[in-house]
Amino acid sequence: MDPVELLLAVEEIKQLKYRYLRTLDLKCWDDFAEVFVPSATGDYGEGLSFGSRDELVDFMRASLGPRMLTLHQCHHPEIVVDGDRATGVWYLEDKVLMPDHRLVLEGAAFYEDRYVRTGEGWRIEHTGYRRTYEATVSMDDVPSYTLTIGKAYA
Repeated sequence: MDPVELLLAVEEIKQLKYRYLRTLDLKCWDDFAEVFVPSATGDYGEGLSFGSRDELVDFMRASLGPRMLTLHQCHHPEIVVDGDRATGVWYLEDKVLMPDHRLVLEGAAFYEDRYVRTGEGWRIEHTGYRRTYEATVSMDDVPSYTLTIGKAYA
């Protein structure tokens, strides 16, 4: 693969991962499903393993309802391209606001992804992460905590 093709592939994979994060946080489930191949697998640890795109998307849709607000940010990608296949390691920082449970979850992890180039472009073949930490705090423990839900979730 020549250097220009390699750089283009890496950039396309970065945009794919960013689309995964955006569509997850905005709960655009049809668009979220499109970042995966149908046979995609996922492993988010502690019994959160999925054998297909449909299983993974259905779980996210059911678990992250309209009042579960999420923020997922990935950075420091390490992407290795080998022809029509690639791997990626990403540093994740995430936050989940659960106003109905009065909880805030914050954490960090390292994603380990596999990608495949399809006729429609790069898609995720496997995704998952290993947590470095996860912390929760009750919104009630911070008396000044105020949450305003933006229009993207209304």
